[in-house]
Amino acid sequence: MQTMSAAAARRTVLAAQGFADSRPTGEVDRRHLQRVLGRTKLLQLDSVNVAVRAHYMPVYSRLGAYSPELLDAAAWPDGQRARGRKSRLLVEYWAHEASLVPVRDWPLLRWRMRQYGSASQRRYRDLLERSPSLIDDVLAAVKEIGPVGAGRLERELGGGQRQGRGPWWNRTDTKRACELLFATGELTTGTRRGFERLYELPERVLPPEILSADFEEDEAVRGLVERSAHALGVATEADLRDYYRLSPAQSRKAVAELVDGGVLEPVAVRGWDRQAYRHARARTPRAVTGRALLCPFDPLVWERSRTERVFGFRYRIEIYVPRPQRVYGYYVFPFLLDGQLVARVDLKADRAAGVLRVPGAFSEPGSDIGRVASELAAALREMAAWLQLGEVAVGERGDLAEPLRQAA
Repeated sequence: MQTMSAAAARRTVLAAQGFADSRPTGEVDRRHLQRVLGRTKLLQLDSVNVAVRAHYMPVYSRLGAYSPELLDAAAWPDGQRARGRKSRLLVEYWAHEASLVPVRDWPLLRWRMRQYGSASQRRYRDLLERSPSLIDDVLAAVKEIGPVGAGRLERELGGGQRQGRGPWWNRTDTKRACELLFATGELTTGTRRGFERLYELPERVLPPEILSADFEEDEAVRGLVERSAHALGVATEADLRDYYRLSPAQSRKAVAELVDGGVLEPVAVRGWDRQAYRHARARTPRAVTGRALLCPFDPLVWERSRTERVFGFRYRIEIYVPRPQRVYGYYVFPFLLDGQLVARVDLKADRAAGVLRVPGAFSEPGSDIGRVASELAAALREMAAWLQLGEVAVGERGDLAEPLRQAA
């Protein structure tokens, strides 16, 4: 079995995620977006909009400034449905949480749709018993007026009984029915209005060859694990499993088959306490240079134990932590510089004031604070310009705040 140094493994990981690719020198176009998607395989969706929506940021981190409309057109094309089918690159589904996945990969998740269909008989029993016709009514309404949001469907059909407490979970029966149908693949997202999902029939969103494609679960899972391995470069079985939220049994079987097929190569990484696997086409560059701010839902860092193992960087999102107990801040971005995570910054886009606010900035132990501050200041100015914010305002928290303020 080949042995890799931790540094070589880290460079392999960064190359797999696209951080060893040269950035475009001109306008970013659809070809560049497809290159990023070829690396990451998916983009996670999240409702938090403190700085920028989660699905836009990984593309920016790898390409630099681009028009978000480029991604919108790939995921939620406007215009006639026929033209939308031709131009759509991405479709929404549950992959690594709620995600945008390439249209061609949608059939690889149909086994999950079937699982949700079976599970719904238990999870949604109260809804199905209370409103036995609601599922059919929602489907009929979407067929007639889609793409349509849950709010309008509630008005058309009557919202029904609310479930749960609090604004996040206070969903009506109609909304729950929409989400059930989305999970089972009977509805998808036609487009979005703001961040509101507008439901649509899959046959009016996806091309016929995608709708007709299907795979046995083992074959589909093997395809997903191969995609995980390609996106991660070198990874443990648990890392590969996490990328598409697979079960241990599914993942272990697929890993063994991919090793037998020569797609994965078992390797030992010095300092890692678990068996690792490298994709057969993974490359290990001599060096990785450049800088990038990473949102909390970037696939390079979203699995926190892997981030700590690969980069020696302990990272937790503190959105749900009460303010007095937060260590670094509400929405913290790691800063990647020349292949290392060297700092983290709490960011907030104050759109009313036209300011990118940095309430806190913190260096990692052993980093060159002067250089980190200079590079981070430049990265923040670039991000502010991309977000159409006029300036960067650095707060008081963190050992990097004062050097960053001077550099900014």
